[in-house]
Amino acid sequence: MNGIKGYISIREASYRWGVSERRVNQYCAEGRIPGASRFGRSWAIPENAEKPSDPRKKATEGGGGYDLR
Repeated sequence: MNGIKGYISIREASYRWGVSERRVNQYCAEGRIPGASRFGRSWAIPENAEKPSDPRKKATEGGGGYDLR
């Protein structure tokens, strides 16, 4: 974000995390990024914020349990 030291924009976060800008906006709206603040229609995300885990993906042992032999 221009002029707000210590924060990045939705665009910068999407680039860093490898997800769409829309997904980052959803993370912010759902309160999943600690310290994110809304300014009008824009979000300011702390530059040290980590990408939230995706609840749609479940961690499993052995690569998902599929044997592709």
